[in-house]
Amino acid sequence: MTHPKICRDNDPGLAEVREICLGLPDAREVESHGHPTFRTKKIFAVYGATTKGAASGELRYPHSVLFQPDPDELPLLLREERFFVPAYYGPYGWVGLDLSAGRGSGGAPDSPAGPVDWDEARELIEESYRRTAPRRSVARLDAMRAEG
Repeated sequence: MTHPKICRDNDPGLAEVREICLGLPDAREVESHGHPTFRTKKIFAVYGATTKGAASGELRYPHSVLFQPDPDELPLLLREERFFVPAYYGPYGWVGLDLSAGRGSGGAPDSPAGPVDWDEARELIEESYRRTAPRRSVARLDAMRAEG
């Protein structure tokens, strides 16, 4: 069964998430269940999410990125409103970052929370990548980071 596409290429944050994810060694994008997913051998990031209890097809966090953090960081992340436990992925230790949490209506960065901290998002996505990617891919990432 083919799932309908959940997002558009111009959705807030998708271009930035794509740039971060596809800049990692051996990463590729694959659409799964209507969502852009980013993977090497395993998925390390997903754009868009629902939460447990959401009605079928209801996207409670359409502009978000899911990632797999270090388990020790999980409780700290979930203290902040912009992080959430996503449906399906949450029981496996995944967390979502709401990319619109710091934005007012229309995606303008005018709330007190401010715009998305893309350096933080990059660190979280990279941690997820390191937890799921093959060793040779992680070694290539480490070599890239050491060079520049």
